[in-house]
Amino acid sequence: MTRCLIIVNPVAGRGSGETTLPLITQAVQDAGLDCEIIRTERPWHAAELAEEAPGRGFDVVAYAGGDGTLNEVINGLMNARLHGRGEAALAALPVGRGNDFAFSMGAAVTWQDGVHALVQNKRKRIDIGRVTGGLYPQGRYFGNGVGIGFDAVVGFEALKLKRLSGFPSYIVAALKTIFLYFHAPTAEIQLDSETITQPCLMISVMNGIRLGGGFFMAPDSKPDDGVLDLCIVHEVSIPKTFGLIAKFMKGTQGQDKAVRFVRTRTLNVTALAGSLPVHADGETICTEGKTLSIELLPSQLELLVM
Repeated sequence: MTRCLIIVNPVAGRGSGETTLPLITQAVQDAGLDCEIIRTERPWHAAELAEEAPGRGFDVVAYAGGDGTLNEVINGLMNARLHGRGEAALAALPVGRGNDFAFSMGAAVTWQDGVHALVQNKRKRIDIGRVTGGLYPQGRYFGNGVGIGFDAVVGFEALKLKRLSGFPSYIVAALKTIFLYFHAPTAEIQLDSETITQPCLMISVMNGIRLGGGFFMAPDSKPDDGVLDLCIVHEVSIPKTFGLIAKFMKGTQGQDKAVRFVRTRTLNVTALAGSLPVHADGETICTEGKTLSIELLPSQLELLVM
């Protein structure tokens, strides 16, 4: 029988992790699953628990949290592989604010569906990205995407909103960011087959399709095709930015002349003027970076899907 470690972040989703914990516990018991449930106690604890899990005999690691918890678990599972400690599949029991990874990958988008996915045990292999730079000169793995520029600042601002959660918090943060981040850095983007140099309001580097709970950064991206999908937005006026936000909510931004989609397996980004605020799966990589490198690692992890 599959043995599953469920890592619960009690503060995810403004405390949803803690309130759903007894419900998850009862649901896995009712389903007859062989699960151990552990709460995280500090930042990076989920990564440590996930890295230890294969060596403890677990063949599935599920996260009950949001995209930040997911990112830690991915880093733990990848580090376990890197250090020869074994492999385990990844499962989602989303209770966070955005849950963009689960949505983008075809995994469960509610914790109840996540329990069902554990029972069904249907799997697929997905690609994993790695970003190097900023606070992580040794590199940090990501599952869904890296945001450089405008969308990174949106994430930073959303965290400051204590009375809002989920997609509404990102909408408010995006509107606020329009007036905070309108001088785009000039970036040199070295891709596999070309180099792009221009003022970039935003560079979204996607393995998935969505960020911020409802912004479709790369609508045609696939997490198992061996390439990253980039959405590059040229510097535009403040009024133009309002219109672009609406297009990103529909995934129709590709029709705009300020937007370009490209695919690559690797890229290096350098700020020739200005600096680069960067997040990976919503986790801060840097607030004023100058250079970073990103690569895609094909077919790295098994994911339980619906």
